[in-house]
Amino acid sequence: MDTLGHHIVSDLWGCNVRKLINKTYLENELVSAAEKSGATVCGVFFHEFSPQGISGVVILAESHLSVHSFPEHGYASIDIYTCGRHVQPELAIQYLYSSLEAKYNNCRELVRGIKPENV
Repeated sequence: MDTLGHHIVSDLWGCNVRKLINKTYLENELVSAAEKSGATVCGVFFHEFSPQGISGVVILAESHLSVHSFPEHGYASIDIYTCGRHVQPELAIQYLYSSLEAKYNNCRELVRGIKPENV
């Protein structure tokens, strides 16, 4: 099937809470995950919430990789959308699963950019 992109959403449960509250750690790990997938990093923006939680996005030449952490639940919501054939987004998810010491990963892939026949 010819598509324009792959979109993986991943719910990581049982993560190391200390890592979910460390903004610098999450920034570095998402950039590393993007690079390991073969993506090109164009920019990074992360925001820390009070009393806890971090949201961040790594802008890729191929699209984006994002995280929303919920330390009170040991949970991280990961989203990676890529276009092109050279990026392997599943490698980024595997890296973050290990890096965040997750106990469970509920991962779904959405196929994006399938052109309808009548367009």
